[in-house]
Amino acid sequence: MKTKRQKKILEIISEHSIETQDELISKLRESGYDVTQATVSRDIKELKLIKAATDDNTYQYVVSQPQNDDLRVLSKYRSLLRDTVTNIDHACNLVVIKTFSGMAQGAAAALDAMSVSEVVGSIAGDDTILAVMRSEAEAAEFTVKLGEIIGK
Repeated sequence: MKTKRQKKILEIISEHSIETQDELISKLRESGYDVTQATVSRDIKELKLIKAATDDNTYQYVVSQPQNDDLRVLSKYRSLLRDTVTNIDHACNLVVIKTFSGMAQGAAAALDAMSVSEVVGSIAGDDTILAVMRSEAEAAEFTVKLGEIIGK
């Protein structure tokens, strides 16, 4: 829910000029998210949103630009997955990810850190990760997406 809400926040601020948390809360509620000011405040902090001046001397929420560290971290996770994952398959809403022996927990931690919205949860053994999705369609989509990340 948090990941979907935060994606919606990014969508809202890219489509609308949002000057206050109250405006953001209102737009989120219009979109079906029952949020509190405290939740939105935490989301703003986690998403690293800032208020930037506009041409008409008002301020609006935007994503802060210095996210190179985040991109470097994401790149490291992708590299780890490319180096450890050997096979990916899905059945119903489950995705089975095979890794080299002893690497599943590290790969699962990378997936968790990447905050992949389709993943409800995962369990890692020695060389296998079981990832649970909400639907079969999301499992198929995630399998393709992960395959693209690792180059398979």
